[in-house]
Amino acid sequence: MLNSDQAELDLPAPRSEAEPAFSSCGGSAGAAAGVGLCPPARAVEPGEPVKKELQHLSREERRRRRRATAKYRTAHATRERIRVEAFNMAFAELRKLLPTLPPDKKLSKIEILRLAICYISYLNHVLDV
Repeated sequence: MLNSDQAELDLPAPRSEAEPAFSSCGGSAGAAAGVGLCPPARAVEPGEPVKKELQHLSREERRRRRRATAKYRTAHATRERIRVEAFNMAFAELRKLLPTLPPDKKLSKIEILRLAICYISYLNHVLDV
């Protein structure tokens, strides 16, 4: 997980109202013709102070901008996939411990939970007797 300093480093530099849509290195005619393309933006090094343009943004707006990047979305999707796989594996393990007829019957997650509750109640009853 990123700390507050790292979260602000992945942000693209916002364009101010005074800055034109096309930068001075290409212009609209140059960009349309495919000539005079601007060099890539310089990457922000870790530990470098946050740009002054980003300081006026609220914490929520900086977070929103960081979450809008493709890198963040890809990382989030990967984490979510791993979480869901672990969740499904846990249900599969629980399912193996529950007796049902037939034993290979496919159960939904809610059915697995309800069956586990009933089975635990049954085991408690057996121990009490």
